[in-house]
Amino acid sequence: MSTPAQFNPQAFIELALSRGVLKFGEFTLKSGRVSPYFFNAGLLNDGEALSLLAQGYADKLTQCKNVEVIFGPAYKGIPFVAATAVALSQTHGVSVPWGFNRKEAKDHGEGGVLVGASVEGKKVWIIDDVITAGTAIREVVTILKNAGATIAGVLVALDREEKGQGDLSAIQEVQKELEIPVHALITMSDLMVYLDAKGDQDALAKMQAYRKKYGV
Repeated sequence: MSTPAQFNPQAFIELALSRGVLKFGEFTLKSGRVSPYFFNAGLLNDGEALSLLAQGYADKLTQCKNVEVIFGPAYKGIPFVAATAVALSQTHGVSVPWGFNRKEAKDHGEGGVLVGASVEGKKVWIIDDVITAGTAIREVVTILKNAGATIAGVLVALDREEKGQGDLSAIQEVQKELEIPVHALITMSDLMVYLDAKGDQDALAKMQAYRKKYGV
């Protein structure tokens, strides 16, 4: 089997569009904002798509410090972190322990909410699809810290680059509050570069207007 090519943001955007993961149009978000695009990583639901995402995560993690354990928040983060562990091993020759959490604690067997590699005394990178409000990330950070882990950083697929509660983006808020790095594979800026290259001026204009109103 050939070694996968290095992650390419534009190729990932193309694949996301072809799978319906990324859509341009008009979408009302939980925040009430009307967004000109929508991203649902849950639709990366075949081998090719998940492999490309995992390759991106793996490539990025090799550039990060303190990668002792990788962790996927339930539920979307579970296949992401498993596939990333495989990509790290097959492509980069690095075997990294991985784990995830349950939504509800198990009261039999091994019990608890954590599954997989032990995080106690380890530096852990959290892998997820997107940080919208930061609530889910804060919850999993609390779970990991209670288990004795040190949070090394967070890696997401998309940075929407828009304001959260205040003038900072949700990602910037998490970085500031938790004092950890947060990296993304693609950003809103990448989407705009893609639209410009494709000559889709209508969609680009809507993105620019949205960014002017909510961007950071």
